[in-house]
Amino acid sequence: MFIAAAAAVGAIGWSGEVLLLPIACLFPALWAFAPSRLVAGLVSMAYFMAASRGLPIGVSIFYASDIWVGLGLWIAASLLFVVVHTVLWSPKPGWHRPLRYLVAATLMSVPPFGIVGWASPITAAGVLFPGWGWAGLTATAVGLSAMTTRAWPLAGVAMGVAFALSSFTWTDPEPPEGWVGIDTAFDYQVAGNHADYAQHMTTVALVRRAVGNGASTVVLPESALGIWTPTTERLWTRNLVGLDAIVAGGAVVINESGYDNVMIELTGEGARISYRERMPVPISMWRPWASGGASAQFFGNPTGRFAGTSIAPLICYEQLIVWPIVQSVLFNPDVIVATGNGWWTGDANIVPIQKANVRAWASLFGLPLVFAFND
Repeated sequence: MFIAAAAAVGAIGWSGEVLLLPIACLFPALWAFAPSRLVAGLVSMAYFMAASRGLPIGVSIFYASDIWVGLGLWIAASLLFVVVHTVLWSPKPGWHRPLRYLVAATLMSVPPFGIVGWASPITAAGVLFPGWGWAGLTATAVGLSAMTTRAWPLAGVAMGVAFALSSFTWTDPEPPEGWVGIDTAFDYQVAGNHADYAQHMTTVALVRRAVGNGASTVVLPESALGIWTPTTERLWTRNLVGLDAIVAGGAVVINESGYDNVMIELTGEGARISYRERMPVPISMWRPWASGGASAQFFGNPTGRFAGTSIAPLICYEQLIVWPIVQSVLFNPDVIVATGNGWWTGDANIVPIQKANVRAWASLFGLPLVFAFND
């Protein structure tokens, strides 16, 4: 019963629908009241694997391999979550049980464990307490801890009431006036994982159309600008001459050990790097044991400057984990800019989960939000 319930909580809470995120708040109770350490570990695995069920399909598409590679990485990714929660589980009730949960949740929110810290119930704070900011985050943490005590029915009712009130008044965060995120549908598997000339010109046309419709600040998806070179910069700056707009787009910048996944600000006068990704996707991009992978900045550049505005940039994988957005908000950004490249996710729900996460965080802190995805 515990294991089946945990799987249902993970599957429903992380379905990609933002208003269902509070369902994940049931996980701490299932974990805490498991009848044994073994069951607690299996509960953790069932919850995590149900929440991340899109991973095997995504991996098999990305690597053009059979499903077994994806299944192996899926199981491996769950091990850190399972080990942390299994080790910190306690059979004895008392004050140390909620404390142990808080320790587990914190460990899964920051590096190194937080590198695979998906499906954190704390994300539900934005649905339970929209606009409350740090107070809402604290209230959610207290509620999650209380779910591991004998007072869990009261905590559950309190969060249920907050959930009901929020769901009646919920509105999605909107971009600032004049800001537009452009979604694309390029197949990078066909294009060799990088933008070619035809894609650049198609994207330029999309930017021109957005500006013609009144946009003054345009955001393009991750990888929209391909490998950044002087030639690519000249191509874009020439095509932006005469346009009264500022453009941000994702690109790859080669360095001595591999590359940086970046966000670049563009105008007709030139370009500059406004953000370097803090946490690229482990294994497929970030491979610290080998050269040639993406660099991880971890706690570097928590905010960026774009169009004269302080932004909280979140590129793709950063939208699934906790510390990048929490660190960014500490620096009082004006806008959250979330970009991604989900060509490899197929029919899985990975991109909807990313967007639901970011919507919740933007709602919690009352920040405008701009999305730009290549699906």
